Amino acid sequence: QVQLVESGGGSVQAGGSLRLSCAASGRTFSAYSMGWFRQAPEKERVFVAGISRAGSTSYYADSVKGRFTISRDNAKNTVYLQMNSLKAEDTAVYYCAARIGPLWVGTSGYNYWGQGTQVTVSS
Repeated sequence: QVQLVESGGGSVQAGGSLRLSCAASGRTFSAYSMGWFRQAPEKERVFVAGISRAGSTSYYADSVKGRFTISRDNAKNTVYLQMNSLKAEDTAVYYCAARIGPLWVGTSGYNYWGQGTQVTVSS
């Protein structure tokens, strides 16, 4: 069982930056691939970025490629999402998720989810 707690959301103007953190409980954090997802009002939850168990591989949605960076610190049981050059369309609730096994870019492949953190970007 893994519990995930996101932090770092907030309100920022377009062009600004935020760093989201997701702290995981448990002693086997390195066994989980991690992902960040987001859900805008009245829209489906979508994949944003994912990182492999060792942190050697990452994938990004085309909409955030070049602006967002996912990273993880297995010693701290934490995964991060650095978000730069934020746009109004990045406004959403951001969720982190953990998956037992290899990296996966679909929502259905994740076993554990955090409660989410709101990111609001004003133009």
